Amino acid sequence: MQAEPRTAESRDDERERAPFPHKHLLGIEGLTRRHVETILDTAEAMRGISDRRIKKVQTLRGRMVVNAFFENSTRTRISFEVAEKRLSADSVNIQVSGSAMAKGETLLDTLRNIEAMRPDMVVLRHWCSGAPHFLAHHLQSNVINAGDGNHEHPTQALLDAITIRRAKGRLDGLDVAICGDIAHSRVARSNAHLLRLFGSRVRVSGPGTMMPRGAAEALGVRVCRSLAEAVEGVDVVMMLRIQKERMGADMYPSDREYARQFGLTREVLRHAKRDAIVMHPGPMNRGLEIAPDVADGDRSVILDQVENGVAIRMAVLYLLSGASEVPAE
Repeated sequence: MQAEPRTAESRDDERERAPFPHKHLLGIEGLTRRHVETILDTAEAMRGISDRRIKKVQTLRGRMVVNAFFENSTRTRISFEVAEKRLSADSVNIQVSGSAMAKGETLLDTLRNIEAMRPDMVVLRHWCSGAPHFLAHHLQSNVINAGDGNHEHPTQALLDAITIRRAKGRLDGLDVAICGDIAHSRVARSNAHLLRLFGSRVRVSGPGTMMPRGAAEALGVRVCRSLAEAVEGVDVVMMLRIQKERMGADMYPSDREYARQFGLTREVLRHAKRDAIVMHPGPMNRGLEIAPDVADGDRSVILDQVENGVAIRMAVLYLLSGASEVPAE
């Protein structure tokens, strides 16, 4: 008997039922809760690879990944490189200071020339919001957003999510405070989108000059006037770096005044739940947005975030590659 031809609707349904039906990872917006859970669960399996004596599998052997970082980065860039090496991918790294863009070439022309060398994936960090989306419309390669302007940083939100889930046992119904430079933070935006998928309640706090207009409506968060109000009774406290490179002058009176009003100290942390965890995407300005004894304290999971970042990026690379089974020992 001849099978009935598939309709566009049936193809869409089949695509939605796939474990991870996306060609690119451009942001948390556009992902469903199930897609996020797929990435987190895959990352849990990937963590086991990092615990082996030989920390490598052959899953992406023969695949080329281009890491195109047009903004400064340490943690994210190295984390992607480690993830690629542990999956046996071939990594090619370019930075703006050593690229043709420094000579006036456009981003699209640079990446088109790279794509002519047939990479399988492009990991892009760029100062312009929307740059990964632009490239995804023009390139055949899978595109992974490693941070675009003030817009999104999806793998950071995912590594934060797995860190929270491992520490608290769940993502559902938590109270989370995100504090600091909200206006310039792609981390805050991606985390707010992700946590809302799980019904968690997000509060934000920071100087008025660092709070985007309409934050409550745009991000679905509660805006708090003080840090103490934001952390009152929460399960998670996430501090953000002041992004001086993205802001104009006179955004706040002084570092000393900022630390006094919006720096997380042990005294302020007492307002949170006794088992609340402390997070920071890095790099940290110790003594400014977070006190050293809090950053290094027993509630801090900051180094766990770094470790989980490798597993999350391995999971994203793996899922976008179309591999069908999580690599076994």
